Amino acid sequence: MTTEIVTGVAGFIGSHLAETLLKEGKKVIGIDQVNDYYDPNLKRKNLAILQEYSDFKFIEEDIQKLDWQELLKDVEVVYHQAAQAGVRASWGDTFYHYTERNLNATQVILEAAKEVKSLKRFVYASTSSVYGNAETMPTPETICPQPVSPYGITKLAAERLCWLYHQNFGVPVTALRYFTVYGPRQRPDMAFHKFFKASIQDYPISIYGDGKQTRDFTFVSDAVAANLLAATNKEAVGEVFNIGGGSRVVLTDVLDEIDRIIGKPLKRNHVERAKGDARHTSADVSKAKKILGYNPKVSLPEGLALEWEWVKGLY
Repeated sequence: MTTEIVTGVAGFIGSHLAETLLKEGKKVIGIDQVNDYYDPNLKRKNLAILQEYSDFKFIEEDIQKLDWQELLKDVEVVYHQAAQAGVRASWGDTFYHYTERNLNATQVILEAAKEVKSLKRFVYASTSSVYGNAETMPTPETICPQPVSPYGITKLAAERLCWLYHQNFGVPVTALRYFTVYGPRQRPDMAFHKFFKASIQDYPISIYGDGKQTRDFTFVSDAVAANLLAATNKEAVGEVFNIGGGSRVVLTDVLDEIDRIIGKPLKRNHVERAKGDARHTSADVSKAKKILGYNPKVSLPEGLALEWEWVKGLY
């Protein structure tokens, strides 16, 4: 039975990914420090689902404090999902969390991975934030990244580290640039979660700027499917892929859809545009389709309805 590691396993995407692997009969070692960037109780809920599987082993620790040489023995795939997330929180005196958790933590694993013979794939979870305000829409992977947030800078730097370890030591890396992932278990600092919660608790939501910004939204099961494809496709090694949902949507249109799903209008409060937020994101996923066979399946209305059901159960 193959053993695979998922870092950030208590988080939104990490927990879904680990659950899918366990359902497929894989042995999973999950690693997470369960920090307090958002409510640790939500992470514990995610973990409780995984801990029902006998093939799941959980290690609660800081990535940089682990013996990775020992951990990686006989491991075939590492899905490195752990990161300090959040564009707006990456300014100011908390920036060291981003350098430590996004850059240094990635380097520690890569350094150990160069000695491991069993490792077939190191899948790095990157982000559309590396593009910043891209001038080409939809944005292909060949565009020069120009992050507009400190968060995006650290994620891009870690992605570059992956290529260095691939080129110099043959570590079999693949990077996936996620475009706004949503769905059940979404972090509470992310827009849809905040919107649904505000509707239940009846307070206004903050819309940054004019609400005409666009995003490419990706349902979590599609992001998980991309990881599995990236881990098994030989042509994925040394490549970076955009992972989007296949449709670019204006924020105000999304809000109208949310109003329809919850059956009443959200109270909206327009505030100043946030520093570090890209105005538009749109994924050109033709490379992922061609090489990985990636094909996003969940439409935005369908995905939003699933997230709404989950949020209702939470609050």
